[in-house]
Amino acid sequence: MRHDTTLAIRADLIRRIDALAGQRGHLSVPRIHDEVDQIRHIARSFRLDALEGLAATLQSALSLNGHGPVVLSYLDLMREALGMEVDIGVMPPAYAVAIRPVARPHA
Repeated sequence: MRHDTTLAIRADLIRRIDALAGQRGHLSVPRIHDEVDQIRHIARSFRLDALEGLAATLQSALSLNGHGPVVLSYLDLMREALGMEVDIGVMPPAYAVAIRPVARPHA
């Protein structure tokens, strides 16, 4: 049962990330910020630390720089990070750096 829930959450997150990527240039910065915030909250709830860290970093980038090509790069990284959550041992150093500010000990 837990496996089915995890797959459903991952599918929802991928759908959200792909929807944002598909609507680039058609959404306002505040709307993108809100959508990324929802992704970040879901990731945090399910302890998807790499995805949560990237979403938080993207929110910061949006706050500072607004809308631009950086959004697609972060969405790609978020999609890849979601796939890597299965095996944290394969996480490249760049992802580890991205999640450092939000990483927390697992209880």
